Amino acid sequence: MGIEGIGARVARKEDKRFITGAGRYVDDMVVPGMKHAAFVRSPHAHADIKKIDTKKAEAMPGVIGVLTGKQLKADGIGNLICGWMIHSKDGSPMKMGAWSPLAVDRVRYVGDAVVVVVADTKGQARDAAEAVEITYKERKSVADAVDALAKGAPQLHPEADGNLIFDWGIGDEAATDAALKSAAHITRLNIVNNRLVPNAMEPRAALGHYDKAEDHYTCWTTSQNPHVARLVMSAFYNVAPENKLRVIAPDVGGGFGSKIYIYPEEIVCLWASKRTGVPVKWVADRTESFLTDAHGRDHHTTVEMGFDKNNRIVGLKVDTVANLGAYMSLFSSATPTYLYATLLSGQYNIPAIYGNVRTVYTNTAPVDAYRGAGRPEATFVLERTMEIAARELGVSPAELRRTNFITQFPHQTPVIMCYDAGNYGASLDAAMKQADYAGFAKRKAAAAKKGKLRGIGMSCYIEACGIAPSAAVGSLGAGVGLWESAEVRVNAVGTIEVLTGSHSHGQGHETTFAQLVNSRFGVPLDSVSIVHGDTDKVQMGMGTYGSRSGAVGMSAIVKALDKVEAKAKKIAAHLLEADEGDIVIENGQLKVAGTDKNVPWFQMALAAYTAHNLPQGMEPGLKETAFYDPSNFTFPAGCYICEVEIDPETGKTDIVQFVAADDFGNIINPMIVEGQVHGGIAQGVGQALLEGAVYDASGQLLTASYMDYTMPRADDLPSFQISTSNTPCPSNPLGIKGCGEAGAIGSPPAVINAITDALGHDNLTMPATPGKVWAALRAGTKH
Repeated sequence: MGIEGIGARVARKEDKRFITGAGRYVDDMVVPGMKHAAFVRSPHAHADIKKIDTKKAEAMPGVIGVLTGKQLKADGIGNLICGWMIHSKDGSPMKMGAWSPLAVDRVRYVGDAVVVVVADTKGQARDAAEAVEITYKERKSVADAVDALAKGAPQLHPEADGNLIFDWGIGDEAATDAALKSAAHITRLNIVNNRLVPNAMEPRAALGHYDKAEDHYTCWTTSQNPHVARLVMSAFYNVAPENKLRVIAPDVGGGFGSKIYIYPEEIVCLWASKRTGVPVKWVADRTESFLTDAHGRDHHTTVEMGFDKNNRIVGLKVDTVANLGAYMSLFSSATPTYLYATLLSGQYNIPAIYGNVRTVYTNTAPVDAYRGAGRPEATFVLERTMEIAARELGVSPAELRRTNFITQFPHQTPVIMCYDAGNYGASLDAAMKQADYAGFAKRKAAAAKKGKLRGIGMSCYIEACGIAPSAAVGSLGAGVGLWESAEVRVNAVGTIEVLTGSHSHGQGHETTFAQLVNSRFGVPLDSVSIVHGDTDKVQMGMGTYGSRSGAVGMSAIVKALDKVEAKAKKIAAHLLEADEGDIVIENGQLKVAGTDKNVPWFQMALAAYTAHNLPQGMEPGLKETAFYDPSNFTFPAGCYICEVEIDPETGKTDIVQFVAADDFGNIINPMIVEGQVHGGIAQGVGQALLEGAVYDASGQLLTASYMDYTMPRADDLPSFQISTSNTPCPSNPLGIKGCGEAGAIGSPPAVINAITDALGHDNLTMPATPGKVWAALRAGTKH
């Protein structure tokens, strides 16, 4: 493998420019003649737009244009869409309400964009935006999904009667009911998965430039998938023909799912550029991000889990109400269905499962995939239920899980997924050993002497990553294929460019993808360049989300490398007058096996381009392309154990130990994997202890700044203990499973299980703030 190849702990190549301030983000982009945009947003959660008066704003200094939704519609710009079709149990299609990039007649959440102002400076645009006069007629609003389903609740969209988008089911309801009826014990509970705001370090931004001479558009945007953005804006939103639109996503400062989607601002900046004749840039401030970035989670769920007399699960029934906010975002319908309910089997051999999901419109920001996307919600349901069941049954939480683990693979679950490989017992054993699980009683007693409550909790998660194959997701309603593309260009001096449809926004692609090339050809990492994020440079791609960059993106690169290797060996064999089958590639040389005859990599590459001495009939040059469509999802899994101490006087919870034992299949760079796990756990701990988006009854976001929305800090987190016990994935050539979302999936239930263990009862919801814990200590009932 070498010191830089697969498996090496190589420091990230890209970090030098980031930590020295040399990254290039959308807000760094400057185009000649560029102007600035500011949006006028609704202060009301639900209201009719009666009148818009732009005259005062248009007369202000520096103002170039004040544009409305009626003008946008007159120019033929289409509504935003949801790209994954879901049908209700009765066969009817989901009820997609109209979402105009600029509201025309009605606003449906605080922050809904109504008018855009374009001016010479950002300050002038904001001042003019404040001068736009809009007359609203307020309507009643509803922020809670369960309330939105109640009779007489305010109606958001005429397309969705009673605010119900779809009523969807998966599994065998009759078999599940029968299993529960025969169960020796049933654990029942209600679970709320709290709403989150993504809060990437870089706020969203867009720069739209219409070139009149070329009749061509360019959009710089903070996107996780620029090719999908171009596809959707051309095919559905009528912004521009695809061949007339270039989308560039330069360095992106974090995404976590919130930058997968196409938002109104990107569309409006491109349209406004053509309307005004100037390039138009918009950069969100943090309050805009809180109000308008797609939120995550927000599920209300009831669970019934039945066990036989031997404590084996016989059936699981889940009913979930999922809040999708005021409009359906691009992949919002898939998150609480095929990314959530299909993982309800978890790591367990459950013979009968039925999941029912109702999605609902409310007067809140749209909700879509956020790190983990459905899998954290499924894991929280399962792992809270398993922990409570163990308490009710009077058995060890670890052994109840072990009793029910899947041990034979492949394993077909009752909810679509077929798990291909895993060893769940190995992760459980590793976590328990690291955590000194057997010694917890002594630590609990020692804490009690100090006046502290100590608790321990675990979570055994599984997720489906590398979202694919295309034919499968297409049959389930996906509007795009989920393959990935790659092109490998070997230049005449032997340096290599890898063009990938994946997009890096913190995952370390420039390092790990180069490590893959190093392992194949032995060339230094510094001679490998990774090109991504530009639709004019990379032919096509599906972007980065769902932990797919390794399993899908790198697999496409492997296929392209295979083709390059085959041609390189033909050239070397010709130059060395050897049999092609005897050529091996080692340490940057192409050698004849068993001899000292060799040709350096750069010399072979030069021969490919000078073309003076190539095999008969071979084309000059050395570059190859490939598309990879996987045969199955990948299934990372693991066990997390959290140990906490609680101060009963204040309710403050301290995480004194956190252990993560993961199975990610084969690992390219252990250091990057550990960093991904650390970040994911931090986000999961944030959800469990601190974070929660809260709307009041009138639809006003009460947590619209860092004064009110509590992000985790370094002193909220322990030093994590990370280990891996890997079973290679059989469905891709590298054996990779994915690691980017695991920490956010497995950690929330581990934290809450630990706190409720310390409390002695289960009457606690996320986030478990000191106030909630303090109240729970005084109001709860013992297990």
